[in-house]
Amino acid sequence: MEHLSAELRGVAADGRGDARTDARQRVIVDDGIAVQCNASTMSAVEYLRSRNIARAVIERVLLEPSQRRSRQ
Repeated sequence: MEHLSAELRGVAADGRGDARTDARQRVIVDDGIAVQCNASTMSAVEYLRSRNIARAVIERVLLEPSQRRSRQ
């Protein structure tokens, strides 16, 4: 449970800081957020699931916008 909580806060479980180091995944997640804005949440969920994005990430970015990481 602690690992999941750390992931949802955007902190790597190993303490290195930002858990999202995969640039490809970042692009996919950003595209999923755009799908949500332009179509629907279900379409965004399907898009992200089809690209193997973890369920916890999908829930965080689509259902809890305040928990999204800031763009850098």
